[in-house]
Parts: sequence; structure tokens; C-alpha cells
Amino acid sequence: MSEMWNLWHGCHKKSEGCQHCYVFRRDMEFEKDSNVVTKTASFNLPIRRDRSGNWKVPSGTLMWTCFTSDFFIEDADEWREEAWMMIQRRSDLHFYIVTKRAERIRQSLPEDWGEGYENVTICCTMENQRRTDERLPIFRELPIRHKEIICEPLLGPIDFHGMLAPLAYAASPMNGDAQRCEQVTVGGESGRDARVCDYDWVLNIREQCINANVPFHFKQTGALFRKDGRLFWIPRNQQMQQARKAAINHHAER
Repeated sequence: MSEMWNLWHGCHKKSEGCQHCYVFRRDMEFEKDSNVVTKTASFNLPIRRDRSGNWKVPSGTLMWTCFTSDFFIEDADEWREEAWMMIQRRSDLHFYIVTKRAERIRQSLPEDWGEGYENVTICCTMENQRRTDERLPIFRELPIRHKEIICEPLLGPIDFHGMLAPLAYAASPMNGDAQRCEQVTVGGESGRDARVCDYDWVLNIREQCINANVPFHFKQTGALFRKDGRLFWIPRNQQMQQARKAAINHHAER
């Protein structure tokens, strides 16, 4: 079971992957300024109860957290402490957070974070070589119990420079397995203005994951997909299906 928890809305475009952001595209349809970050009516969703006093969000739910903003955006600094309190209180839920702001994670963690909450996964997006070189050295050293890398939309070839393996054993008093990268997810860009995703880039990332013994997931092809030199336009409802057909997901040994 999963639930979307968009506790604040609005963002500022951070890098190349944000160019065709679905949030900005959707807000534009309603003449809404996506650059204005506001707390939403769903802010306290995890701790709401029904008339019987039971949690409205049942135990074991996967919470997709802050997908119409960035959890670590500066504009939300005044609300984040309360958000962490709700996350800590609902330790029976798992919160999945995706960010482009690796440089703001450490300063934005709660005081009792230690080496990470067991019920939180933090993912850092790296869409091309420039952003990988910028974010990975920061992200790999952060004390996060469950961490993942997302290369989506994948906009070019990426060389992790052998840093995927050290990511699993970052400088930390924790056991290495507790700090390992749990998955690298790759996907192309969707939408009518989608930029090309090349299958060779996908396969190269997969090879680096295999060499580092890190799980690899090919999520979707994107709309404009190049394979063996041929360019394909793939409808939105087939992009995940085509990625599954490739059958290249890798489950690392533990």
C-alpha cells in the first residue's frame, strides 16, 4: 500500500533535469506560479485519525513524500522540523524522499537523526555527468540509513568514477551494509518536449552497478528513446512496459 504525501507545493528549477518539470507544466494549466512554495492542506496527513481514533494512513504504508516540491528546499525550512516530528512519530510508515539538493541535506536533518531513521529512504537525482560530479561526492558521505540514486530523466552518459562501491561503505561508524546504496534507478524523460535517452547510457550505468554490486532498476524508456542508432517515439502508456521488456534489472548479492 502506498500514499502520496505532498506536504508543501512549489519549487525552483535547480538543474537541467528540471527543464520540463511536470509540476510547472501542470500548474501552468491553472495559471498557478510554481515558484511560490506553500504548505498544503495535506501537511499533517500522517498523523490524522478517524472517528474511532485510528490512524487514517494505515501502518505499513509507503509514503511518497514531497513530489510536488523538494523536501529540502530553503523555502520550507520553517516547516521541516514539524515534518520530521511527524515522520519520527509514524515509525510504522516508510517515507520515500527524492531531492536534487544534496548540499542542503545535512543542515536540514533533525537533531535525533543520528545515522538515519529506519523508516526513511532519501534518494538523490543525478541526470547527467555535471550533476553526478556535483552531488555524488556529497551524497555518498551523508549519514542515511536507506539511500538511493535516481538518474531520471537521464540526459547523457554518466560515469560514477568508481564511487558507487565506496557509497556502500561511506565514512561512518555504522555497519557498511546499513549505509550501502540500495538501488540506482534509471529512466528517460516523458512529455511532448522530451529529450533523448540513449539505451547505451542505460546499459553503461547497469554495468557500473553490477561491478559495484548495487541493485539496478530500469524504470522507463522515456518518450524519445534511441537504441542501436535508431530513434523511437514511445507513447507514455508504453514507456514502463518497454523498460520491463528489456529485462535488464539487476538484483545485487547481499
